Order: sequence, then C-alpha cells, then structure tokens
Amino acid sequence: MAHPVQRQAEIVELSPVGAYHRLVLQAEGIAERVLPGHFAALAVDRADGSLLLRRPFFIHRADPAAETIEIVLAEVGPGTRALARQRVGDTVDVVAPLGTSYSVPTAPASALLVGVGYGGSPLFGLADRIVEQGGSVGFILGASTAERLFGVEHAKALTPDVLVTTDDGTFGIRGQVTLPLTEAMRAIEARVVYASGPRSMLRAVAEVCSRESVRCFTAVEETMACGVGVCMTCVLPVVGDDGESRFVRSCVDGPCFDGSRVRWDDIGSVPADLEGAAAMGGL
Repeated sequence: MAHPVQRQAEIVELSPVGAYHRLVLQAEGIAERVLPGHFAALAVDRADGSLLLRRPFFIHRADPAAETIEIVLAEVGPGTRALARQRVGDTVDVVAPLGTSYSVPTAPASALLVGVGYGGSPLFGLADRIVEQGGSVGFILGASTAERLFGVEHAKALTPDVLVTTDDGTFGIRGQVTLPLTEAMRAIEARVVYASGPRSMLRAVAEVCSRESVRCFTAVEETMACGVGVCMTCVLPVVGDDGESRFVRSCVDGPCFDGSRVRWDDIGSVPADLEGAAAMGGL
C-alpha cells in the first residue's frame, strides 16, 4: 500500500511522444515514495466545473533526485484533452503515489514484461528495478498500429530481447502480444511475467502463463471515480490467500494483482460463490 500525499505540482515538461503526451511533474515528497505500478490522480480544472473527478494515470518513472514523476497520457476525453493543453509552468493538483506496486523478485530473476500502447508505461520503472537487482528482462510491446506503440526504443536500450507486435502488421509481428508470448517466455527462461494494458490482454496473458506454470502479475486499468477506495466503482472479483473470492478495489488493493487470482471471466457480474453474494442479491 502506498502512502500518498497531495501536492500542487509544477509542469516542467509536456511534450509529444508518438501518439501520446509525456507529462513531467515536479513536487516535493512524491517521487521518493513511488514504486513500479503505483499511479497518480490528477485534478483537471475547467471553468464550467464539469470536470469534477480526478483522472488516474500510471506513473511511468520517478526521479527522487529531481523530485519529478513522469506520466504518459493519450487524449481520449475532455479530461485528458484539458491536461494535454496545459503549459510548462502551470500547476496541477496531484495525489500520489496511489495503489499497490508490482511484486518484484527479491533475488535476481529473468522477467518478461508485456505492454500494449501507453498502457505499458509502468513497466519501464519496473525493468530498471529488476536490472538494478541483478536480474534480466525481455519485452513484448504491442499496439493496434505502429503509431500507437510506446517505449520500443526505450526497451531496446535496456535489453536486446524485445519483440514488437501490431494488430495491423505495420510494425513488427502481425498480431497481438500473446502471439509470441510462449516462445518468448521459453527463450529467456522467464520466471515471472509482468503485464500492463487493456483487460482483454491481461486476461489472455494470465491464461498463457497459467498453462506454462509461470508467475504472472497484472496492472489493471479499471475506471476509478475516487482513487482512494471510497466509491467502490473499480471492484474486481479476486481470489484471496484463503481461497475465498471477494470483491476488491483496484485503486487500493490493486492496481497490481497476481494474474492467476483475478476472476477475469466474472468481471462485471456477481459470482454466486463470491463472499457476500447472497446479501448483494437481496439488495
């Protein structure tokens, strides 16, 4: 569990990166608390007051020495469009770091990192951490088309073991990231797989890892209204350490989960064997 703080963060860089935007924020006391997989919730001001809810973003990287955090965003709605139109020197109200981080091996290990589009942004700080601990990494990075890829050159600077896929075949292997997944795991003798991106991809990666008996950790991208565990809009059915299934909150119990414990098929429903399901059915 992270220990978040609220700050007025100054924008020190806002620049295009492919189809996305790289937002660098400087604020005291945040970067030093960040672990791979944590996220930040940014307030988006608008004169008409229509953007009340904070927007959650994975933290791409954190630099404690410079007291900065980096976020990668795509313009997908009024909130992200408003952020993309800020200027260097503007301030943004930030709560961070939030959520749980990836479970990082305590001993040197070979890890495969799988990301789709800018959703793979938290994997790079994770890769740095694994390499610093004497481990090794490989990447599979994918997107719908070449212009939607993120971090390919960054990944190649970290390791020669980088595979790229695009759904339309405009770059790399034609297909989705799961197409070369089994072969890639075996090639680098991966002991663990980390994935970040759309739910459908996380589910598919978790299924492949289960068949291969490889640990899998996923960072989910669920819709969050509050980001601090109050509103219950981001719940997922997850199997606990005791074998019981419960709804857990992605924002505080996640966003990083053991992929084998998330009941992917049951997201959006109330499974009959879920703890408290009978009471829910009576509401």
